[in-house]
Amino acid sequence: MDDVRIGVLGGTGLYEIEGLGAVKRTRIETPYGDPSDEYLEGVLHGVPMAFLPRHGRGHRILPSEINYRANIWGMKKLGVTHLVAVSAVGSMKEEIPPGMLVFIDQFIDRTRLRPSTFFGDGIAAHASFADPVSEPLARRLHEIAAGLGASCRYGGTYLCMEGPHFSTRAESRLYRSWGVDVIGMTNLTEAKLAREAELGFATIALATDYDCWHESEEDVQIESVLQVMRENVAAARTIIEGLAATLRERPCPCDVSMKDAIVTSRDAISDEVRRRVDLLIGKYL
Repeated sequence: MDDVRIGVLGGTGLYEIEGLGAVKRTRIETPYGDPSDEYLEGVLHGVPMAFLPRHGRGHRILPSEINYRANIWGMKKLGVTHLVAVSAVGSMKEEIPPGMLVFIDQFIDRTRLRPSTFFGDGIAAHASFADPVSEPLARRLHEIAAGLGASCRYGGTYLCMEGPHFSTRAESRLYRSWGVDVIGMTNLTEAKLAREAELGFATIALATDYDCWHESEEDVQIESVLQVMRENVAAARTIIEGLAATLRERPCPCDVSMKDAIVTSRDAISDEVRRRVDLLIGKYL
């Protein structure tokens, strides 16, 4: 379909997408402030693509400082339909060794300092979030990774912590008792906002270390994380290229996820609020 557009949120180690044609950088103003950086727009295998480094070029923004709302709003403004988040994570299970790619299907939220909704301040909405990722998109990514021979698995729970510190040993053991598969600091907030923006969303979680629960491994050190991350980034780029080469249809019911989510009476929504949310849900107002 002509309206398919892929967005990519890059994390630690992934600051650009190679192979893009007709490249340009776009700065976007949003009702929620400035995104992390300029968006890199281009075309890959005939599919328009937009890339944004969530931590900014040079990795200067902490997870709690990221303006998630502006980042996702900007992707929506650029016409993105499928949003892929690439993220370094810690492994919470022996069977997910460093270097494995996990295609997440569930999240647990342990954040507390960041806005995670476009709504409030004059309009209330409650999006369904039982299944927080686009299964067709996540499965497509997994199929591409498996076809490349990558060490990967479909399905897993991502615990999103606040950061920027890594877990204490007690926290790590607690999260393992919950059945968590990986731990990170960014993707759940992005998934929530992508749902409100009606974008198909999926995560490529790149396991870089065992969290500090693992008694026979060294505690988490940023140097070792970055080393494994560099090895994984090439695989993530190839998977995204494979997605661009094969993706031709809209992903899932995410396209209409907000249709019945707005509970505020339409006559109680001010013109100012309507302008703020018009890009996201204007068709329902």
